[in-house]
Amino acid sequence: MITVRSRIRARRFALALLAAPVALAPMLATPADAQWVVFDPSNYAQNVLTAARSLQQITNQITSLQNQAQMLINQARNLASLPYSSLQQLQQSVQKTQQLLNQAQNIAYNVQSIDQAFQSKYANVSMSASDAQLIADAKTRWQNTVGGLQDAMRTQATVVGNLSTNSTQMSALVGASQSATGALQATQAGNQLIALQAQQLADLTAVVSANGRAQALQSAEQAAAAAQGQEQRRRFLTPGTGYQAGNAQMFYGNN
Repeated sequence: MITVRSRIRARRFALALLAAPVALAPMLATPADAQWVVFDPSNYAQNVLTAARSLQQITNQITSLQNQAQMLINQARNLASLPYSSLQQLQQSVQKTQQLLNQAQNIAYNVQSIDQAFQSKYANVSMSASDAQLIADAKTRWQNTVGGLQDAMRTQATVVGNLSTNSTQMSALVGASQSATGALQATQAGNQLIALQAQQLADLTAVVSANGRAQALQSAEQAAAAAQGQEQRRRFLTPGTGYQAGNAQMFYGNN
């Protein structure tokens, strides 16, 4: 049976349950000025992607500036001139050889001079020339031959003397070419090596010309000597002008 006391307790419990929401209401109510922080994953991802793209653009710009700087450095290297020049030494070698050729004895390296010399000294022997003139012409031709041989030997000696200078210049130019920092320096070193080869070819041409001149003078002398010998033989055998027969007297000592 339900006693009066039990009823009283049940009623009190029910009243307590009804009063609980009212007591908790001030604690659960949201303040009027409170703000909620809302996290949007999509917006956050978009912001991260935008920052990454901006960073990549900055990196690309830095790389571009570095490439431009390197390009300018390479252009400066390509435009840098070769610090070494062999022009003066090569010109001096050519001048020595040229001066020696200009000092050719008796008959110079000149077409007009050669024509005049051959016309007067190496042409056909004149039948009206005196014996003294024939002897003088023969002596002149011999002197020309000896002078030509001496000129050839002097030219050879000069060219041989240029070999040491050429060797030094070639070593310096090859070293400069190998250590060239740009296209211009390499090109200039190559051009100077070509100039060195041209100078060596000029020396070779001078030697060949001097030797050829000496041989030509020698051959011309021999041809003129043969023609003069024929003329002198003709004069010797011509009656009245050459050899005259006569009586020879022999002298003997006392017995």
